Amino acid sequence: MEREDSFAHPVYSPNVIEFVTVSREFCGWVENLKDQPSREFVNTALKILPLMYLKASMLPQLEMELDGFLEQTVTEEEYEILSLMIQAKMGGSDDYLEVFTADMQRSDLPLSSSVSENIADIYQDVKDFLMNYRTAVTEIMNDALVKLVNNFQTYWGQRLVNVLRALHQIYYSNAELGDNSAPTFDVDKDSDEIKTDHWFISQRQKEWQDEHLPDFDDLE
Repeated sequence: MEREDSFAHPVYSPNVIEFVTVSREFCGWVENLKDQPSREFVNTALKILPLMYLKASMLPQLEMELDGFLEQTVTEEEYEILSLMIQAKMGGSDDYLEVFTADMQRSDLPLSSSVSENIADIYQDVKDFLMNYRTAVTEIMNDALVKLVNNFQTYWGQRLVNVLRALHQIYYSNAELGDNSAPTFDVDKDSDEIKTDHWFISQRQKEWQDEHLPDFDDLE
């Protein structure tokens, strides 16, 4: 799969590397919610979510190269546990009225959304991207990036700015939050181990990854 010019590929560009770095921080923050007081959780969200949006908006537009080789690592069970964990942190402030969504155009009634569901949705897409990107196979990295950018533009980018509006109101109005003793969320260790035995990754590519990319072993 590797081409001679693989390291000139846009997946290794500074904008992509910066997004990967911020995304790792985002996923690490989500996966360690049990250690964060509720108000600290909201405060951190108000800082990291705008950065996620900025870095995602700077990603390159690419075309699929393989189509069908991407792994989906976040299970439905993990998604539900994560969503419940955030809901416990937010308490009665988890639900909020939505003011900007395509569904509103077809509804005469107010629509509600939740902080927990929106952040879990963002996490799912971003974590799946990171786990495919860490394979260091250029074509896999490319297709993971294509999928991520498409989903950002059509789905989770809008959810990010929507939940940011709600979090701003919650934080600066000192709204009541939930119990800080949220349930523990453990990422399935097996999901982090993508099977790559059938892919050829040269020693040169491994050396390049060690030199230029963040330490993906900490992505847990």
